[in-house]
Amino acid sequence: MRQEKPEGELKRGWTTGACATAAVKAALTALREGTFADPVSITLPKGEEPSFPLALAEKGDGWARAGIVKDAGDDPDVTHGAMIIAKVTPGGRGLRFRAGEGVGLVTKPGLPIGVGEPAINPVPRALMTGVAEALGFADLEIEISIPGGAALAEKTWNPRLGIVGGLSILGTTGVVNPFSCAAWIASIHRGIDVARAAGLLHVAGCTGSTSEDAVRAHFGLPLEAMLDMGDFAGGVLKYLRSHPVPRLTLGGGFGKMVKLAQGHMDLHSGRSQVDFEWLAARVPDELRARALAANTALEVLDLAGQGLAQRVAGEARAQAAAVAGPEIAVDVIIVDRGGKIIAHAA
Repeated sequence: MRQEKPEGELKRGWTTGACATAAVKAALTALREGTFADPVSITLPKGEEPSFPLALAEKGDGWARAGIVKDAGDDPDVTHGAMIIAKVTPGGRGLRFRAGEGVGLVTKPGLPIGVGEPAINPVPRALMTGVAEALGFADLEIEISIPGGAALAEKTWNPRLGIVGGLSILGTTGVVNPFSCAAWIASIHRGIDVARAAGLLHVAGCTGSTSEDAVRAHFGLPLEAMLDMGDFAGGVLKYLRSHPVPRLTLGGGFGKMVKLAQGHMDLHSGRSQVDFEWLAARVPDELRARALAANTALEVLDLAGQGLAQRVAGEARAQAAAVAGPEIAVDVIIVDRGGKIIAHAA
């Protein structure tokens, strides 16, 4: 479950791509000058120049490697504290990237890196290439590894995206902004890209694991069809409008789907609320006073019964369909806390 944002000013961190770039620079500097730059500084795409202390520095005959412990700041990043290691070996023809221990390989189309390539994204590749060229290395193998990365990758989207064997080297700015929605939404977009490239005709976005399990079992969908939507319904719907698939199912608990039915595209409790007047207007007259006095949406559901769930599902479907556009057939499923489907609007 995603952690709640703590109070107070939050510390930024650095992406795996920034750490890998700094490790490459340290290792190449050791080859060229005989000593490791420690700390080592790099220039990020927006001009920032962070410095990184080395946690590993080794050099042998014709190779060097350096390691940096990733600091994600106050973001609940699964890779916080992981060691990002770059081994550089001059020779061969051109600049080549290799996946070491704990870095994944791409096995499915739809990602910005081709099938069979190490899961090192374009911006980190460009940063590392720039460092190599600036230090005078044109023919070079760069191997990036993350000890323990394969186990950490099981907690990420990588298995669904067809990235096997480990983590991805990511980052477009080099900076991790704590509790940023951008990283999650970018993952949703990549999931849609992979599903489209695989030719899937039906994808599903769910608010949590209980609704995801129910929706997946109901339709018999493959894992790669399941989008880790979380609270970001708008992130799914708006991207699908310009990158459509024939069918989309949205699934979630009653309270989250009430907020979608009200027109909210961000379902997080800190950014949207259940409107009890809206909800009370959809129950029988004799129950409205009790509905208005309820503390939770589930209390209202318990009062009014499954018919209310079906009505909410229908209105949520209408809101979602309006955002997704006419090319996509949208349906909405509501599940209870035990994972039982209590409403389905198609």
